[in-house]
Amino acid sequence: MSSIIQFTIKKDEDGVYCAKAVDHPIFTSGETLPELENNIREATALYIEDEDLVSLEISAEPSLLANFEIPRIAYAYV
Repeated sequence: MSSIIQFTIKKDEDGVYCAKAVDHPIFTSGETLPELENNIREATALYIEDEDLVSLEISAEPSLLANFEIPRIAYAYV
């Protein structure tokens, strides 16, 4: 049973932060990182609400882990 739900975060071409869970069908977005954080919490709560957590292999109060993707053009070149 997993106690962590992992998200990948990317910034789209319009500057909106988009988050997608790695192993679950949870998607959300936000204009700012604090807004996105709140939206991830809400989307996760809605996803696990009324679900059989044992069948989803998720603990009742999972931690949320977010990974932020940095676009290649933002790398510093030496």
